[in-house]
Parts: sequence; structure tokens; C-alpha cells
Amino acid sequence: MIDRYSRQTIFSGIGEEGQKRLGNSCVVIIGCGALGTIIATSLVRAGVGKVRIIDRDFIEYHNLQRQILFDEEDIKAELPKAIAAERHLKKVNSSVEIEGVVADVNYASIEKLIVGADLILDGLDNLETRFLINDASLKHKIPWVYGGAISSYGMTMNIISHETPCFRCLQASPISRGIALTCDTAGVISPAPFIIGSLQTVEAMKILVGAKEINRDLIMIDVWKGTFDHLKIVPHRDCPACQGRYEFLEGQFELKTTSLCGQNAVQILNPEARSLSLKELAARLKPVVAEVSYNEFMLRFTEENHEMVVFPDGRAILRNTTNESLARGLYTKYIGT
Repeated sequence: MIDRYSRQTIFSGIGEEGQKRLGNSCVVIIGCGALGTIIATSLVRAGVGKVRIIDRDFIEYHNLQRQILFDEEDIKAELPKAIAAERHLKKVNSSVEIEGVVADVNYASIEKLIVGADLILDGLDNLETRFLINDASLKHKIPWVYGGAISSYGMTMNIISHETPCFRCLQASPISRGIALTCDTAGVISPAPFIIGSLQTVEAMKILVGAKEINRDLIMIDVWKGTFDHLKIVPHRDCPACQGRYEFLEGQFELKTTSLCGQNAVQILNPEARSLSLKELAARLKPVVAEVSYNEFMLRFTEENHEMVVFPDGRAILRNTTNESLARGLYTKYIGT
């Protein structure tokens, strides 16, 4: 397979030794939306040895505008994003070990999900999980690459334990709900996540090959205005995470319901759930709801003008609402606690 990477190995920043390091590396990509699909396809094509892709969601038509690993057939097949990404990427590079994991990343699951990782990459659309990644990264001394994109702008920063400021140095706590812009309120054009995801990928490659030119600033871009800026971030002397207090990892700020970016939907997480038989749940629901369908990955039913999608780990997504109280109530009514 030497020819596969020949254009990459003649680049002086990588070379044959760097390619070997990439091949021996394991990366975990958390979130497989616009950023995650760009990162995943780039790293698989670059020959990173193992790529684990974690995402909690399924594919919808509005995703296709910017999420490059999916197509209309994936939607018709009702595939979760992580599974569709794994299937597509195995056709791209069969020499890479690709693992798609359908799961929510929360304080109870993250440490298991990042086991064996040399690097974590952020493909998310919410702040709470980024603070969780930050805690787990610092605790286990695994570097991670933050990235975010919305509207026409985005930003990225490398976070390396005891070498750079961490995410809580950049932002002390999550923005209060209703204040932060979302895909719903600001929209997003595809060049923004394409560029940010590409910048995250090149930083990942530099970290994995041990390059000296690793970025230590917050990079900010606006593709519409054509601006590109570096901002120096200073470590915060009172940062709890830098001092070894992992408040998000301890579940102090865990949310059981989360509004999903750009979907008019709410995710309900039941931390007590271990596994759920979708077949048994379908049998239980059929007498009380109009229509139930399921496959090995998810179960769907519609009730009270809302569609609920239930996953085997006990999670559910309620569509056509942002009312978290309503979401919790319907979950309790139809799924249980």
C-alpha cells in the first residue's frame, strides 16, 4: 500500500516515518456532522490506523447540505450517522480499522469511549459535551482538537494537557440556554465547517507525527467576510480543570435533556438505562400508538403530533419541539424511567 500514500510521504512534514506513526495511531472523533465527516474522511484517506467515530444521531435530508459522508440512500435505510460513516469509509480505505459507535457521550460513558485513543477530535454542535471532552482529555492526558462552525464562521484550537490552555481557560462555563446561536437561529453554510474541519485534520496529523509546528492559538475564520485571525489564549490561573477538578466528568453539570442543533428536537438521556429491546418495546407500544417501526438501530413512533426515535441504549429524540419538559413527560409515558 506504499503507493496509496506516496503523495503524502514525499511531503517533508510527514515522510515515511510520519506515515508509520499515522498508521500506528488511534483517533476518536466525537460527533459525525459537518465537522466530523470532513475529519473522518480526511484521516481515513491519510492512513490513520484506527478511527473510532461516535455519534448519537440519525441522518436527515437537511444534513446532506454539508455532511459529506451521507447520501439519500442512507436516509431511506434509516441509518445512524456513525454506522453510515463506517460503511462508506470502509470502501475508501480497507486498510484502516474503522469503528462506528452509536452512543451518547456523557459523563458515564466518555472514559470508556476514548480508551486507547492517541487523540480526540471535536465534531460537535454543543458546548456541554466539549467541557466533558476537556475534562476527560486532561485527566487521561490525551490531546484533543476543538472545533466549531456556525453561520459563516468557525474556530479551532489544540488542547494538550499541561502544555496549552484548556477549553475552560477559553470559556469558563456553558452559555446559558437561549443565548448561544444555533444552526436553527443562525444557519450554516458548508464552507465554514469544511475549512474548520480541514484545519482540525491538519493539526491532528501534526500532533500524531510529532511535528514541532503545532498551533497553540485560537484560530478564527469568517468565510463570508474573508477574515482569518489568530488569538493568543492565556491559561486561567483559577481554571478548575487545569487544577485537576473535573466537574463535568463528575456529572455535576450533566443535562438529561438537550435541544439538538438545527433540528427542532430534544434528546432525552436516561442515565439509568443499560440496554433496551426494541422488539419488545415495539410490541408494547403497538396497542397504544398509531404506528411503530423499528430496525436493529432505532425505533420510531408518532404520538401527540411528535415523532419519537428510541435507541437501544435507552436514549430518545423527540422531534417537532424544543420543550424539554414535554420531552421528559412523553419519555416517561411511553418508554418509562
